[in-house]
Amino acid sequence: MIQLSFAPSRIKSSDSLKISGSKSESNRLLILQSLYPEISLQNLSNSRDTLVLQEVLLSKERIIDVGHAGTAMRFLTAYLALNTKTPVILQGSNRMHQRPIEVLVDALQSLGAKITYLNNQGYPPLKIEPSVITKGEVYLKASVSSQYITALMLIAPKLNNGLKINLIGKITSFPYLTMTSQLMKQAGFDVKFNNQVIRVFSSKSVSSKQITIESDWTSASYIYVAFLLSSMQKLRLSLYFQNSKQGDAYVVKFFKQFGIITSYYENELILEKENVAFPKHLQLDLIQTPDLAQTFAVLGLVLGIKMDIKGLSTLKIKETDRIEALKSEMEKLGAQVKTTVDTLKFTSPTSLQPNQLIRTYQDHRMAMAFALVAFKTSVKIEAPEVVEKSYPNFWRDLQKFGIQELA
Repeated sequence: MIQLSFAPSRIKSSDSLKISGSKSESNRLLILQSLYPEISLQNLSNSRDTLVLQEVLLSKERIIDVGHAGTAMRFLTAYLALNTKTPVILQGSNRMHQRPIEVLVDALQSLGAKITYLNNQGYPPLKIEPSVITKGEVYLKASVSSQYITALMLIAPKLNNGLKINLIGKITSFPYLTMTSQLMKQAGFDVKFNNQVIRVFSSKSVSSKQITIESDWTSASYIYVAFLLSSMQKLRLSLYFQNSKQGDAYVVKFFKQFGIITSYYENELILEKENVAFPKHLQLDLIQTPDLAQTFAVLGLVLGIKMDIKGLSTLKIKETDRIEALKSEMEKLGAQVKTTVDTLKFTSPTSLQPNQLIRTYQDHRMAMAFALVAFKTSVKIEAPEVVEKSYPNFWRDLQKFGIQELA
């Protein structure tokens, strides 16, 4: 546990920092690189999830434990179904064994993969055996995690006939599928994404190519909040590109209504402030950017903004049930909160309850989002080390904005 408070005197008027490569881009490209070694990568994420995936892709172990790394679990399920030479067991933490994977396993089994559940139907751990995948078309629900679909897209070029993915129902987290498609095209693969159909064509090899991974936009969302709530007037962030593949680059538009103007210079973002009247009530649909839910909710809490947020259905199967986790911890601070399976509505208190211990539920985004409460009142954060999952330098970077740990 750490206790945090705000020390305005420590802030410079202008500063800079570099956030490591996008976890989402890194994990996708590592799978592609393992299948096609002609691809080289720069600015890989230093997140624990990415390090876990790197280690597994180099490992010859027959029992693979990914811990809390949900992306690794999903991507490796597809990768190993195609690529293992011996039977392997793919497992994770207790929470990982509560996170469903049946939609992806069903899709892979329909293509010819040999995968069995070792404990509970529909959940890890899994036994994956060598198989020959000959079929080239699959159907699956589009309303579940986009990572199931991405996992299939990433292995598709290695299939003899490529893969046609037919999506059923409303697509959730559409920008993540667009990101996968764009990254694959950048690496040299032929991908077509039209309406409810994704077509990935077979590829024996690709030309040698070096890809520079953009820094992580979801991590940047916490920095945008810190910049807004601090007295800092200018901030440079790198390594960011103007035409981002990441859906969470939406933060540029979102924070403009709070007076943060974002401009680009070479591969840097330049953040500056202008005086505006903050909104008092926001209605948000985050179906395309669910990983921003905790950041935005805590911002509303700190600024006393009433928020109605929808499009959160995928949050129930993340590292924790993020909807209920948000409700529980926000109520500790004095908010009035109502939830459904995909909505969060709350009214902020006049003043936040100080010195509350915020549970993080082994969820990195709970720790990082609620740390921002320290700009308003002192707060205690349980298990601060969970940030290593996506943003290991978070606590160090937060110090630039005047947040300090109390002894």
